Amino acid sequence: MPELPEVETVRSAMECHLLGRRITRVRVSTKRLREPLPRAALRALVGDCFAAARRRAKFLLLDLQSGRMLLVHLGMSGNLLLRPWGTKHDHVGFEFADGGAVVFNDPRRFGLVLVFDGGEEHRCRYLQNLGPEPLSRAFNARYLQAQCQRRKSPIKNLIMDSRTVVGVGNIYASEALFRARIHPATPASAIEPLRLALLAKEIKKVLRVAIDQGGTTISDYQGSGAGGRFQQRLHVYGRQGEDCRVCDAPIESFYLGGRNTFYCPHCQ
Repeated sequence: MPELPEVETVRSAMECHLLGRRITRVRVSTKRLREPLPRAALRALVGDCFAAARRRAKFLLLDLQSGRMLLVHLGMSGNLLLRPWGTKHDHVGFEFADGGAVVFNDPRRFGLVLVFDGGEEHRCRYLQNLGPEPLSRAFNARYLQAQCQRRKSPIKNLIMDSRTVVGVGNIYASEALFRARIHPATPASAIEPLRLALLAKEIKKVLRVAIDQGGTTISDYQGSGAGGRFQQRLHVYGRQGEDCRVCDAPIESFYLGGRNTFYCPHCQ
């Protein structure tokens, strides 16, 4: 599933390739995604122009000159691709006055494409009750320490809860916990403050490096055919049975909160 670095990679690509381009045609499939596609609202975007590309949590927010906003969630397998409409699993396509095009392609159909009128962003239920961005100043050692007080839930579950902090998915939670030398199942309240401060630092660090590398998955999130390179830097995620890059102990895994969780039994 695309996580924060992958979505940020898409946002950056859309910022480079969409801004200032005027929509001349909108194509919409008859398939349902996580929610039905707002066919009329999407087609009403003809004549509008993309003005900004933002990200909140794992949601891509594309602002238009009219004040309307396109909200996109990639789901499990979605992507925005810089090519013409016409490939299997294309669900929304925009054609531009200069001859270019972008499509939302989603084989598993867990993604979202919604349209909001100007000023209605605050009404979007997907953007409510969200914690701070992990790369913001609001997410820091003091904040994480306060969130962990009297919390018995496993630390991995806590940092993956979007009400605590947004955008930290399974891959980057596993990697940050390894770098902070914390076992994923440790009760949050049992972790000493200095270790939590290190975890906050490592979450930021691993996300920044992943963004710089274009994400982790082999899928193309840059619209160019080049997959993310962070997978080459993974210490624990997806490496069950392989030797730890630090101590040579075999990486182990178990299910926590319904997700496969990877860790080093010696380092963590």
